Amino acid sequence: MKTDVLIIGGGIQGCAIAYNLAKQGVSVILLEKDYIARHASGVNAGGVRLLGRGMAEVALSKASMQMWPGLDDELQGDTGFRATGLINIAVDEADLETMRARETNMHAAGYHHERIIDRDELRERLPHVNDKCVGGVMSDIDGHAIPYKSTNAFRFAAEARGAQILEGTELTHLRQFGDHWLADSSAGRIEAGKVVNCGGAWADRIALMIGDNVPLSHAAPMLMITARMPHFAGPVVGGVSRQLSFKQFENGTVLIGGGAKGFADRANNRTDLDYAKLAQASRISIEFFPIMAGASVNRMWAGLEAYMPDNLPVIGPAVNAQNAYHAFGFSAHGFQMGPVVGKVMADLVLHGKSDFDLNPLRINRYDRTVL
Repeated sequence: MKTDVLIIGGGIQGCAIAYNLAKQGVSVILLEKDYIARHASGVNAGGVRLLGRGMAEVALSKASMQMWPGLDDELQGDTGFRATGLINIAVDEADLETMRARETNMHAAGYHHERIIDRDELRERLPHVNDKCVGGVMSDIDGHAIPYKSTNAFRFAAEARGAQILEGTELTHLRQFGDHWLADSSAGRIEAGKVVNCGGAWADRIALMIGDNVPLSHAAPMLMITARMPHFAGPVVGGVSRQLSFKQFENGTVLIGGGAKGFADRANNRTDLDYAKLAQASRISIEFFPIMAGASVNRMWAGLEAYMPDNLPVIGPAVNAQNAYHAFGFSAHGFQMGPVVGKVMADLVLHGKSDFDLNPLRINRYDRTVL
C-alpha cells in the first residue's frame, strides 16, 4: 500500500487530521490498533473547555472553541455539542485570590473570555450548590460534547473524502527510506511520504521509531455516571482547587470525573478501577452539591491517557527526522482541541508552517541542549 500521509492513532486528533488532509485531496491511511475512539478520545468526560487552559495553549483552544458550534454541519455528523457554559467553583478566599491572579495574567495577555462571578450569580446559575461556596469563574462559551460521536464524526467525514481507516491494525516497525517512510503493520507494508504520530498513551514508542525521545507517562483517569436525576445543573461544573468535575445531561444523568486515576496496564491494553478514589470523587460531589447524596451510580470506567510532565501536549514536527510530525500527550484535556489540531497538523504537513506559535509545544522542549 502507498499513501501520501500515514497517521498512527485513531483518536480525535488522528481522525481530525485525516479529515483535514483528505478534504484537500491528500491520500491518507490511518492505522488504529484497536478501534476508533477506543481509548482517551472515546472514554473521556467530553468537556469542551477553554476555561483554565495553560497559557501556551490558550490561542489554540480559543480557535478550536470557535469551530465547535459549526462542526455538525461541516462534518455532516452528530458531535453532541452543547454550549452550556462552564463554572469552576471557589470554596474560600484562597480560591478567589487564585482566580484574581489568573484574571490579571489573562487580561495582560489580551484574553477576556474568563470572568469571575460572585456568590449571588453562582447561586443563580447553580441553585443547588453548597451555601459555603463563595463564587467562581465562568466561561459562557464552553460546554460539552459526546466523545465517541465526535471522534467518529471526523472519522466518517474523512472516509467520505477518501481517507482509508484501518482498525485492528497495529504498527510493528517504522523506518525512513530516503524521503519516504516504510511502515510494517499487521495489515502489511505501507509506504508513505509523511507520517503523523497520534499514538496517545503509546506515542512515545512511535516517537522512538521516528527517532525522537520524549518523557511521556500514562495513566487511567476514571469516570462514573449516575442514573437519571431531577435536573439541577445546567453548566458544566469544576473546582478552582478541588478535584471536582461533573455535568448533567439532558436526560438527567450526571457524569462525574475530577481526575481520579485508576490502574493503567498499557502492556496489556487495559485499565482497572480504584474504588477508593471513586468513592472520594463521590464525596467531593456531595460536598459541593448535597443533592448528589441521593444519586445512584450506574456505571464506572477508565481509559488510557498520555501525560506530559508539564501537562501540555506535543504538537509539531519531529526533530530527528524529516517528513514526520507529532500530536500527542494532551494530558486529559485534548478532546476540545481536536478540531484545531486537525487544521494545524494539516498545515504543517502540507505547508511546513502554522498560524500558531507551537514552540512551547515542541517535542524537544525538555532537551537541555535546546534553548
